[in-house]
Amino acid sequence: MTNTIHASHPAIVKRLRRAEGHLRSVVAMIEAGRPCLELAQQLHAVEKAIGQAKKTLIRDHLDHCLGEAAQALPAGQQRSIEEFKEITKYL
Repeated sequence: MTNTIHASHPAIVKRLRRAEGHLRSVVAMIEAGRPCLELAQQLHAVEKAIGQAKKTLIRDHLDHCLGEAAQALPAGQQRSIEEFKEITKYL
């Protein structure tokens, strides 16, 4: 495996840093005894932000790394790779 920086990585890092700050604020909310409904809503937002960062990273990897590797495959196998990339949008 090689260490590769993709164009999406800076945006992913930015999103994760925001989520990190948001999570710290949720911890402070818990320590301050804020209502459970507020905590659940904020934790949901943190979870969604991290999940979106993960999806972006995986899709970027599929588009660039897997896509590049698939170029050497026969057309039928390339179509299978494209289908795989497409179906991952529903994960």
